[in-house]
Amino acid sequence: MSMSSRSNALDAIAARSIEAPAQNLDGNIDYYGIDVFNTDSINEYLPRPTAKKLLATVQNGEPLDAEIAADVAHGLKKWAIDHGATHYTHWFLPLTGTTAEKHDSFLEPCGDKAIMTFSGKNLIVGEPDASSFPSGGLRSTFEARGYTAWDPTSPAFIKRHANGATLCIPTVFCSYTGVPLDKKTPLLRSNQALSKATKRLMKAFGQPDARVSITLGAEQEYFLIDKMFYLHRPDLVQTGRTLFGAPPPKHQQLEDHYFGAIKQRILKFMGEVEKELWRLGIPAKTRHNEVAPAQFEIAPMFESVNLAVDHNMLVMEVLRQVADRNGLVCLLHEKPFAGINGSGKHNNWSFCYGDTNLLQPGNDPEQNAIFLTVLSAIIMAMDKYSELLFASVAGAGNSHRLGANEAPPAIISIYLGDQLNGIIEQLQNGDKMSSRKVAPLRIGVDTLPPLPCDATDRNRTSPFAFTGNKFEFRAPGSSQSCAGPMMVLNTIVADALNDIAAKVEKFKAKTFNEELQKLVVKHKRIIFNGDNYSDEWLKEATSRGLPMAKNAVEGLCALTSKASVELFEKHGVFTPQELVSRCDVFVHEFDRKIKIEGGISLEMVRNIIIPVVTKQFKKALSAMQSARDLKVKAGVAALEKRVTMLGEGLDDMDKKSAVLEKALIKGDSQAIIKAMEGLRPVVDSMEGIVNDNDWPLPKYREMLFIY
Repeated sequence: MSMSSRSNALDAIAARSIEAPAQNLDGNIDYYGIDVFNTDSINEYLPRPTAKKLLATVQNGEPLDAEIAADVAHGLKKWAIDHGATHYTHWFLPLTGTTAEKHDSFLEPCGDKAIMTFSGKNLIVGEPDASSFPSGGLRSTFEARGYTAWDPTSPAFIKRHANGATLCIPTVFCSYTGVPLDKKTPLLRSNQALSKATKRLMKAFGQPDARVSITLGAEQEYFLIDKMFYLHRPDLVQTGRTLFGAPPPKHQQLEDHYFGAIKQRILKFMGEVEKELWRLGIPAKTRHNEVAPAQFEIAPMFESVNLAVDHNMLVMEVLRQVADRNGLVCLLHEKPFAGINGSGKHNNWSFCYGDTNLLQPGNDPEQNAIFLTVLSAIIMAMDKYSELLFASVAGAGNSHRLGANEAPPAIISIYLGDQLNGIIEQLQNGDKMSSRKVAPLRIGVDTLPPLPCDATDRNRTSPFAFTGNKFEFRAPGSSQSCAGPMMVLNTIVADALNDIAAKVEKFKAKTFNEELQKLVVKHKRIIFNGDNYSDEWLKEATSRGLPMAKNAVEGLCALTSKASVELFEKHGVFTPQELVSRCDVFVHEFDRKIKIEGGISLEMVRNIIIPVVTKQFKKALSAMQSARDLKVKAGVAALEKRVTMLGEGLDDMDKKSAVLEKALIKGDSQAIIKAMEGLRPVVDSMEGIVNDNDWPLPKYREMLFIY
């Protein structure tokens, strides 16, 4: 970036911000789900018997009848063409953590003419090249064949673009040998495991057979900055986060951005996002300013976990695309700016048996044997497999966020709240349990009515908090797919439910509390209702013996522990070979991202920062020398001080960039991280010394407040 271009960029952004177009959102929502092959479309475009069989799979989880594929393909093609589609793609979730698609047209040459065709085979299976996707050693480069297989439980949808539209068919992705190479297949397997375990427990309690449904609501946090700033930050373009940048005097300390009035330019963006999401049948419900400046959140209503995972991937894509159309860039990195809040993806998880939410305590939760049993199972699962749950959120981006600026720490614990914690303590101590009455909340203003009071407060510091009828897993990062954390959570809870079901099947009713008491006493160390941000909790967690990974790579290694391998193999979620491959993929991804960060850090310092500081050093040195030659005394001391600071900064940057270069040559990711941590402070200090007009990179005070 030239010295003048940053100033020109500021002028252009200021002018664009002044325009601030008003929100343009259609008041009705007749278009909700219009781009989804949903129940209405199925009934309209498919023969009645075919529609009935497909809906039985989609709505009730019944096995898919392969005989209906041709009819479904014909109806789906007609629906897609009626909606402007010329191509179709099998849309899947590879281990890259993003989505993937290969477009094929409906076109079929027929002599001098062409027709639009789409067969049952085209619907059920596709064949993308599998060699270039990460497989953790399961596939060699020359073993290229891979398959995508239709997932009918996640409806097909239309993606619109400038030149038309494409039919997207959600699928799983596997290798030629049938090994899963995606995130959806293990999630679906874990859904089956939790469903099977839940039914076993309910049968032990004498409950009639019912369908198990697992739900998820994923709150998505993100940053928005002007595209002009983004394009002048090589670190943002290459890594998604700022590798350098001094904190501005004002950032989030006044807490004035949180839930504040939304600026018109941002409101227009949000309105366009919601309209696109609603067309895709994604129930985006909530939007608001988040804690950090330029940070926002969008939250949907609950959906089945498989659909919610797919929808969240679409939410991230739509956020990026709509931002680009509005001259903005959506940053989904977990920590794009140092020193202020990072972005998470809070996973609100629950599961139901029939119409009953098994995480809904009711009026007297201590008398609800099933609820207490399920709660005890979750406590047990979290304690036994907390390392595995941390592994599901470990990564290069999230390692910057966890434990910093209001993010939960990298220590897994459960928050239950006062009422449930009191019940657990009574159960643990063998006391007669009594219900704690929940009085109305009175504010002390005569004109306001008494408000209903929840049985428990919220704990924003806890990584896994009970919030009334669900658990909120706050540790996942904003860029991560929900599939991994939900797959692990489903599996570990299924394992605990199976263990407890085996006991329920054997012990008598009068010993029920005694059995739960033993379980709670054994696993109570995972329960913590205090401030997870405090230093005291770190000490207490250590004394409790709770696992604490030193870094993301160490955390990821929990995937291949003996306990993890046995767990996933027992429940049919992963084979040992598949699990080892996943660990290999994620560790290599971490290493590659860190090396990219280290490489761009070194390049920016040597090609951008040092030349600018050198130029400032020469100017100050020349001014000082001129003053001495003219025997001017005033200002010389200040010039000498400035020359010294700039000179020392140049020496320090040269020395520390050399350390970073050696770490990059060695290829040790932890050494690279340490070298970058050593280099950043001196670069940031130079930002405060170099003339503002000469500093080549957009600053935090600009990126976070001018949009």
